[in-house]
Amino acid sequence: MENISEFAIISRLLKLVRPLKSVMTTGVILGVLSRLCGIFLAVIGAKAVAITAENFLNPSVRPSIKMFAIILVGLGVGRGVFRLGEQYCNNYVAINVLSLTREKVFTALRKLCPAKLETREKGNLIAIITSDVETLEAFFAGTVAPVAVSAIVAIVMSLYIGYLFPVAGVVAAIGFVTVGGMVPISSEINSYPASLEYRNAFGKMDSFILSTIYGIDETIQYQSGHKTVKEIVKRSDNLADTKSELVEFEKNQRMLITVTTNIFAAIILVVMYIAYAKDKVSFNQLVVAVVATVSAFRPVAALAAVSSNLNQAIASGKRILDLLDEEPKVDEVIEGTDIDLNNSPKNVLVVAKDVKFGYDETPVLTGTTLAVKKGHILGIHGASGSGKSTMLKLLMRFWDVNDGGIYYSNQAGKAVLVKRINTKSLRANQSFVTQDTWISHDTIAKNIAIAKADATMEEIAAAAKKASLHDFIETLPQGYNTVIGEDGYSISSGEKQRIGLARAFLHDANLVLLDEPTSVLDALNEGIILKSIKEEAEEKTVVLVSHRRSTLNIADSIWSIGTESAGH
Repeated sequence: MENISEFAIISRLLKLVRPLKSVMTTGVILGVLSRLCGIFLAVIGAKAVAITAENFLNPSVRPSIKMFAIILVGLGVGRGVFRLGEQYCNNYVAINVLSLTREKVFTALRKLCPAKLETREKGNLIAIITSDVETLEAFFAGTVAPVAVSAIVAIVMSLYIGYLFPVAGVVAAIGFVTVGGMVPISSEINSYPASLEYRNAFGKMDSFILSTIYGIDETIQYQSGHKTVKEIVKRSDNLADTKSELVEFEKNQRMLITVTTNIFAAIILVVMYIAYAKDKVSFNQLVVAVVATVSAFRPVAALAAVSSNLNQAIASGKRILDLLDEEPKVDEVIEGTDIDLNNSPKNVLVVAKDVKFGYDETPVLTGTTLAVKKGHILGIHGASGSGKSTMLKLLMRFWDVNDGGIYYSNQAGKAVLVKRINTKSLRANQSFVTQDTWISHDTIAKNIAIAKADATMEEIAAAAKKASLHDFIETLPQGYNTVIGEDGYSISSGEKQRIGLARAFLHDANLVLLDEPTSVLDALNEGIILKSIKEEAEEKTVVLVSHRRSTLNIADSIWSIGTESAGH
């Protein structure tokens, strides 16, 4: 979406909030009524003063003070009521737009997972989900509505001033278009590149800060904090420079708006005075036209403040739309074939035939063939970076192979290409334990239950026992209800890894894929878990990746990546 126009971005952003269009429309209508009440408070007051002054020597035609007082009170009350309703509608939109947009963003992320996300900066994604989405909240509640309100007010007031004197109405319309349209749009076009640069730099700063936090232990150990601080200062200075450029644009725009508004107000005054001198308008029409013009410029000129928000919103919107437009490397299958490995009559459940795969231009697997036998433990061994974990991801279909094929045996005994299996069915038949176990800020029980949302405490405890985790949990003050911090900072790496194993046991799938499941465990816990895996393999099929020969001793056969052979 590199060449998409700013207008196209705004159009697509508006489509994101179609469910809220009725509330947004109501808010705009109430906003218009509120602004018009405010304008006509000044207009009616000026009219009363002008008529009184014009007929000072003729009391019989002086206006009724009571009538004007009633009208002014009515306009004042109406302005307050309409303003309150407008704010309610705008707040409703602001709250719900966050939910709608984040839902769409998370839906897109889910489709992109996990292949696409492995190559993205995590901090940048966080910036999109948080600050960019929040910028859109301000856009819909504080930009879209004011633009619509100002445009309608400008049209109404141009017609009203034109009713007083046509030439003045034309001049006012030109002034409203200039102040509310041409100046902000010109400024927005000129400042948009800087706004986009600022949003992108902001996202990269988030990524850098996030990676710095993750590496804080190494930073302290190797005393490299001064380098980190220097880099943060450098990035902050770059952000500040870009922000200063945006501030300069805003300052120049405000100054131009003020000068332009005063020029057009003066032109209206001159036009109406000439018309008055030629007896084409009355004195009160002269006063009312000038006051109406000056009062109407106030909401129209407010668009100048909106345009800076518009720049930020368009820049943020482009980043969000870029994410929504990304094509997943692996599409979910919903109209394919279901499988049930438990009921497959075949002795071989999974076959990889002459598989070739690489990340971008880097080849990893070059013609790999292997077979996974039912009820067996297949060990995968090889040097670091040889493609052991990659093979598991291909079996999970996190990525699609570049060439060759991966086949699963279905309940009829037929080999089904993995990319034709319904994704939901494929996941139901697999349990996967990665090298890095993700932990949420929640209880241990709920962290384990991620693998099975409706799991009972008995099932959770049974899975924890198989993962050699139960005894540790029992020592905690709240047991399974103990809350562990974000990313499991309050527990050890080994305990995190055992939570991952407990999830796999709880999921109870036929095919269990284990990627270095004991890499951070001591010998005693490794032995306990390997015993559990061996017992689990009596009813399951296991593919075990490990660089440890001791771990692979439980395997019925070993596939050595590189030699591409399988044997005892």
